[in-house]
Amino acid sequence: MREPRLGDDIDDFCVRCKRIMNHAVVSVVAGVPAKVRCRTCHSDHDFRHEQAPPPKVDLRKQALFNDVLKKVNPDAAPEDADLAEVGELDPQEGAEAAEVAEEAPPAPAPAPAPKAKAKGKGRK
Repeated sequence: MREPRLGDDIDDFCVRCKRIMNHAVVSVVAGVPAKVRCRTCHSDHDFRHEQAPPPKVDLRKQALFNDVLKKVNPDAAPEDADLAEVGELDPQEGAEAAEVAEEAPPAPAPAPAPKAKAKGKGRK
């Protein structure tokens, strides 16, 4: 297969579309595409080799949630056992966090700020 050239079509994961889409090669470094442009949304980004970025999951928060679920229903196993193991929380620490979460009332949503009116010259 020949080396990619500027403007060639290539499939890659688009960070804006969140899918593998058609892209155009924008820059090439050492015979490998460095930057590509999505032909659907026209956003430029680094070439990702059709790999989606890893999900943004807070493992500590997931482990605390699994601890609470175990207390509610001890017979049911967590859906993702590796997330509970990766968090490696102290059982006392998880219990304290769960108790604090149960006692605290939900915070009220902030009211939207009023829009400022534009000041301009009136019609004459």
